[in-house]
This record gives sequence, C-alpha cells and structure tokens, in this order.
Amino acid sequence: MHQNSFEMETKDQKQKQQVTLYLESNPNPNSLKFVASNLLIPEGISFDFADKQSAANSKLATILFDFNFVQRVFIMSNFVTVTKSDGIDWFEIQDEVKNKIIDFIESGKPLVDQEAVASNKVVEEDPEDVKKIKVILDEYIKPAVEQDGGAIIFDSFENGVVKLQLQGSCSGCPSSTITLKAGIENLLKSMMPEVQSVEAESI
Repeated sequence: MHQNSFEMETKDQKQKQQVTLYLESNPNPNSLKFVASNLLIPEGISFDFADKQSAANSKLATILFDFNFVQRVFIMSNFVTVTKSDGIDWFEIQDEVKNKIIDFIESGKPLVDQEAVASNKVVEEDPEDVKKIKVILDEYIKPAVEQDGGAIIFDSFENGVVKLQLQGSCSGCPSSTITLKAGIENLLKSMMPEVQSVEAESI
C-alpha cells in the first residue's frame, strides 16, 4: 500500500514541472512574447491561431482566447506570442496572461494535441527551387523573425512569385511589409534570379 502511494506521488511530481517565463517585446506593439525556460513543442514546427474556433487542437490557446482582449495566439518551440486588441495596455494584462500560461505549462498538459503535432511534422519532397528558398529562409530569415515572436512559413512558389505566411507577431505588424519587401524579397532575388517578387499569403 505504501509503495503504491509513493509511486503515485512520484508520478504526480514528474507531471508537475516548474517553469520560468519571461517577457520580450517585439516590433508589433500589440504582441508580446512569453518565453519559457524549457521546450514547449518540438523544434521546427509552429501553430498560429487567429481565433478561438481555430484553436480547437490547443487547450492553452482556447483558454487564452477566453480573455476578450486576446486576438491571436502563436506557439513555437519555447515561446508563446499573444497578440492583444487595441485600447488596452500590456502593463494592465501581461501578468494575468503570464500566470495563465505558467499554470497551464506546469500542469503537464500538452499545449497542442499530439495528433496535430504529428501531422505538422509531415514533410513532402520539394522541387529543387523550393528547397533553395526554404534553405535561405531557414538560414537568413527565420532566426531573426522567431526572436521577435513570429514566424515566416513558406506557402508556394509559382511563376517567380514566392508566397509566405506571416505568423505570430508578424501578422498585422506595422513593419512586416517593410521586412517582406526590403528584407526578404531583396535577399531572395539576389540569391535566386528566378524569384521575381515575394508576397504575404493570408491565413
């Protein structure tokens, strides 16, 4: 009896993980990046939820959308980026959001359903030009964008036009258009002559 009780207690202790969360601002004034001390979901994948309906496979995002000021939730590797509505300052709500995220992580529940994580990992064989574009994005663009709490996701490449999805803090950011044209487009065109332009694909 005592042995079983001890085993159950040990299991509960393992599930209860301690986490440190710190805040990082980014170029989008309505977005705030909540960075955890541990990995939240596998590296290389991300989830961008534009509303509560789209967040059915994430209990954390669903809970955050219960706040009427939350407009978007983005989850990637070791951080959660939350985008708020206009008319309210971060200093009024950031602690409340932070505590909600900490409580959820420490509960041991997955931030995103395992089925959704597994399907996100599926990789299809790309044509050579698409492989080149993805390599350039991975090496030169994504690290800086992720540092700002967002993500740039390759969507398609047809007739010289590269379409990208802007996620997390990048979505709706005032400087995202400048980043897309002056930064990403110029870089891709200089490294790949077959690229004529770069556009944002709405999601």
